[in-house]
Amino acid sequence: MYKLNVRDHFMIAHSFHGEAFGPAQRLHGATYVVDATFKRDELDPDGLVVDIALAGDQLKTILEEFNYRNLDEVQEFEGENTTTEFLSRKIQERLVKAVHDGALGPNASGCNSIEVTLNESHVAWASYEAEV
Repeated sequence: MYKLNVRDHFMIAHSFHGEAFGPAQRLHGATYVVDATFKRDELDPDGLVVDIALAGDQLKTILEEFNYRNLDEVQEFEGENTTTEFLSRKIQERLVKAVHDGALGPNASGCNSIEVTLNESHVAWASYEAEV
């Protein structure tokens, strides 16, 4: 399996609902380093997993939607706990849509899966992976 990874970051504010979250029920900030890993069995005709520049551009575009936002105010996320796990899936789903829309080039559809990892710190992270 071939893999290509692009990385970016974004900063958000949010709060959580439920006793399990303790003090994180209050509004707080987070800075995530995001790794998007594209995976495929065979390289495309150009010898690529995906075009690295297009992949980086798409990740940046997706993250700009959330950067410097209070996620508690994002209508799409109303009633949701915007946990690291939840956000990794939302970003992954947007990258899959970008592949299907051709935003990563015509050969990106050969990817088997995309994994998105959100690093909260040097010791904590969560990821989500699904087929393209």
